[in-house]
Amino acid sequence: MSGIEIPASVARAFTISAKASIGPIGSGHIHQTFLVEDGKKLVLQRINKNVFTRPEVIARNNRLAADYLSVHHPHYLFLTALRDEKGNELVYAEDGFPWRLYPHIENTATVDFVTSTDQVYEAAKGFGLLTRNLHGIDCRQFEPALDRFHDLHWRYEQFEEALNRASLETIAKAKAEVEQATTFRDLVEEYNNLVKSGSLTLRITHNDTKINNILFDKLTGKAVCVIDLDTLMPGYFIYDLGDMVRTCVSPVSEEEADVSRIAFRKEIYDALLEGHLSQMKDLLSPGELAAVPFAGKMMTYIMALRFLADFLRGNTYYTIHYPEQNLVRARNQLALLQLLSQQG
Repeated sequence: MSGIEIPASVARAFTISAKASIGPIGSGHIHQTFLVEDGKKLVLQRINKNVFTRPEVIARNNRLAADYLSVHHPHYLFLTALRDEKGNELVYAEDGFPWRLYPHIENTATVDFVTSTDQVYEAAKGFGLLTRNLHGIDCRQFEPALDRFHDLHWRYEQFEEALNRASLETIAKAKAEVEQATTFRDLVEEYNNLVKSGSLTLRITHNDTKINNILFDKLTGKAVCVIDLDTLMPGYFIYDLGDMVRTCVSPVSEEEADVSRIAFRKEIYDALLEGHLSQMKDLLSPGELAAVPFAGKMMTYIMALRFLADFLRGNTYYTIHYPEQNLVRARNQLALLQLLSQQG
């Protein structure tokens, strides 16, 4: 079970019997997730409190969204945590880690890589529908689950700080990537100007729009619902669109060391854009629509800076399996950013 046992106190709270079948599920890197078969199927998850230091904010944000959707879009499938016998959606184990329980949605599956235009269209439409259905909710009621998560200005400052504190040996290893990263500095000003212009509307967005955060119907291939709602919080339209572009348009992941395999799949980009705008276009301002080409570049640059900063800091944030993995990830994202910049 991924090296983690289900605490007895958690099992008791959620009335999971000793005879239940429990095994790991999913491909997430932050939390530990298990499929529980105990008469019916459930999904049990241990939240990583080292990343999400205020898990109660996640629970409160999700509850606010669920309550709003139940009134305004009662037929929309929005996954919410089940409550224990005391009415708690989070159950804290003795080690301080919180656990939560979800219903299991039958006949659905996740995918880790985009393989068709239909698939990415459905995913983008699914993320867009979530934001659309939450249109009208009071964003002021929500708190950031992760502060300044997609703030490009702040991410660049973090990169500069890491560079200033890094050893000469580490800087030498990352010389080419550091030089390339600084050539895209104008994107920071573009982001700042866009935010200051007032053309972006603050909305409740997903903020982690990888394709494996959508459940697909196994038979029809249609998007069933959005999952992994930990970063459901105030954000801008370009955050969700940009992260979809970053993670979907290339045929290889951010772990690919051979940059020659990185490519811009225009047919995937076009389908992604069509799917998302099918839900969001009539809600967007002219300024937001004009920012569409910027979205993918912005989010790709953010991840390049984050990976590079982590390498310069000595790999203190992201899990690595070899010493230069974060440098490889940064090089990968910078190569993708170069391709996106060539698209206009």
